[in-house]
Amino acid sequence: MVVAVVAGGAATLAVRPPELLRVGANYGAKIVCSNVFIAGRDAQAVLADDVQAPGHPVLKHLRVSVDAQRKLVRTQFFGFVGDGMAIYRPGTGCAAVPDGDVAQASQYQFNPLPIWAPSPNVPWPTGSQAQTDAAVQAVLDQDALAGPGMRGMAVIHRGRLVAQRYGAGFSAATPLLGWSMTKTVSAALVGMQIAEGKLSMQQSGFWPDKSDNRSPIMLAQLMSMSSGLRWNEEYGDVSDVTRMLYLEPDMAGFAMGQPLEQAPGTSWNYSSGTTVLMSRLWQNAAAGKAHSPTSPAVLSLPHDRLFAPLGMNSAVIEADARGNLVGSSYMYATTHDWARFGQFLLQEGVWQGKRILPAGFVGMMQQAAAISGGQYGQGQVWRWGPSGNTPEGQNPDTRFQLPADTYWMEGHDGQSIAVVPSRQLVLVRLGLTPHKLLYQPQALLAAVLKAAQP
Repeated sequence: MVVAVVAGGAATLAVRPPELLRVGANYGAKIVCSNVFIAGRDAQAVLADDVQAPGHPVLKHLRVSVDAQRKLVRTQFFGFVGDGMAIYRPGTGCAAVPDGDVAQASQYQFNPLPIWAPSPNVPWPTGSQAQTDAAVQAVLDQDALAGPGMRGMAVIHRGRLVAQRYGAGFSAATPLLGWSMTKTVSAALVGMQIAEGKLSMQQSGFWPDKSDNRSPIMLAQLMSMSSGLRWNEEYGDVSDVTRMLYLEPDMAGFAMGQPLEQAPGTSWNYSSGTTVLMSRLWQNAAAGKAHSPTSPAVLSLPHDRLFAPLGMNSAVIEADARGNLVGSSYMYATTHDWARFGQFLLQEGVWQGKRILPAGFVGMMQQAAAISGGQYGQGQVWRWGPSGNTPEGQNPDTRFQLPADTYWMEGHDGQSIAVVPSRQLVLVRLGLTPHKLLYQPQALLAAVLKAAQP
């Protein structure tokens, strides 16, 4: 009798696993897939170090298999529960496939045009050669300032790469996941459509039915996280964000389906769904009437029109199983290439004398959204650095005495880029550093600023 009950329970788990297990299985498959086929890392090491070590205890029971020929990754709990799946596509990286339709997910790809590799004999950013400042390098070499789980750091001062450091097993050639730093790149892609007259910050009416109470939402409100759409960004359980990323094949459709909870512009709510929706809006604008928003002509736009001019030859923004670029979370790039994007912001959207973003657009991005209490900018950037254990509502940067014009790109598990216009300095810090460790890169930035020549 007991055996029958256990067997029945196991069969039920296999056929109808709880959603939390499905989230975990698809999360594991997606992270392993990206790190194997984009970053060139070992699957079992990624499972152990990136998925299991910092994650929910149940992830210890996850098992992974990689089909190198089909570029397909599968995961299961206890060998039979969860059935997670992810597939790699050229140009668009890996997608979780929660509905199992690999053929559909595989359609959304393109063949990237080669971007020149930076020469080690040419100074950064055209090449990869550092012009090391010994005092700044000494700061990066301090373990306490680098923080636990550091994987890549770089300091750009007055347009020169003056210091860098990498964690064990990682190098300047390793593409690393930026998580929510991807949001700021998405804002730049919106800006490129604004430059072409295909979008405007005051534009609204993004829902087909004009009587929809969400129709008044403006692009500016999506950019500043003040749309009023309902969203739960908690990562510890099955929430809106984990459902979108790991249970929904059409992430943009899921985000667009969220109901209005507050009048647009009256409240601030950090939302990865908002950014995925925003990404789909620029895809729609770029497609126009000539293309599908998920066609190779549109999916290749970040690579061809942004990454190629900046020389970011490692950068990939991944698409979901329905061709929506996951502009909230899924960009991989080397430390040097993340630094190139930070320098691009520092140069206010101009690269090698060519203006890529509209004049004043980057200035708008970094201006505080008043409805956020000053912590967030108007264009998918943070005005405050990571909070650590700072009480809610207080600026965690204050005690570090950082320049007032400092602003941040920030991502899950300790990713950050600090941009300090008044000092012509960019600091990139990437790693696997869960929030519970309370690491704050502000101390690192303060020490770098003190060491850097004025």
